[in-house]
Amino acid sequence: MDSSGSHSYTYSVGSNPVSYDSQTLHVLFAGESQTLPLHQAGPKIYDYYLLHFIESGSGSFHTEQHKYELGEGDCFLIHPAQLVSYISDPNQPWRYRWAAFTGAEADRLVQQAGFSPDTPVLAAAEGRVIPDALAGMMGAFNANRESAHLTSLGYLYLIIGEAAERLSTHSRLPGTGSQVQRTVKQMIHYMSSQYAHPVSIEQMCDSLGYNRAYLSRVFKQETGLSPVTYLLKLRIDKSRQLLRERPELSVEQVASSVGLTDALYFSRQFKRFCGQSPTAYRIATARRGDNSSR
Repeated sequence: MDSSGSHSYTYSVGSNPVSYDSQTLHVLFAGESQTLPLHQAGPKIYDYYLLHFIESGSGSFHTEQHKYELGEGDCFLIHPAQLVSYISDPNQPWRYRWAAFTGAEADRLVQQAGFSPDTPVLAAAEGRVIPDALAGMMGAFNANRESAHLTSLGYLYLIIGEAAERLSTHSRLPGTGSQVQRTVKQMIHYMSSQYAHPVSIEQMCDSLGYNRAYLSRVFKQETGLSPVTYLLKLRIDKSRQLLRERPELSVEQVASSVGLTDALYFSRQFKRFCGQSPTAYRIATARRGDNSSR
């Protein structure tokens, strides 16, 4: 920023070449500006979300409930139907980037990030994820290709992901009940999405950032099963579905499809959980289906 107090006003914006037509999520435009001292917008109401990232300078952001003094690295999100205003500092006016977005999914996405009318500010965002994503949106729109619509959504999700990481109210330290339940849900989701691959419990623990002993303990407290047993039961349950619905698949192919490449091990574990071999289970379910159709 020019320390002499002389600032040249700049303003540039790129609009989405794909017009908004009730899409579930849509970035309307993205821009950047070096504001003049005491540059003010509002008080006014917007009918879309408008996110600003402050690259340099300072100023104040006013909502219906609060006033925020903001500077370099801060973000503020204007919510639809909220009366707001914002004004640049008289000596070090803001230089910022922004993007506007809307759509049926926008509310849910904003809530997932941790923003609300009472929490509209992300303080001192680290790194370059958000400003680079905003710049990427603007560049994509200025290229005036229809693919820019999809590109802008990718950048928006990057921004939301970064905000969620920073605004999350959940501590990364284990201990609280809500955190334990959240961690167990993450483990269940991980296994439910990865069961068909040769995933290990160690890999899952590494991806979640906890040691295996801790995760095994809290998982069993919440579910009554160890992670190893839960994953195996999940695979057996999926294999039962395949045995019933895909008669053209061999037992070996079913085993491989649920992440168990050793067919003999699969058959032993299937009998352990179901009381009969995979082949006997398939024959019995097929016979019951034939009898019910008569």
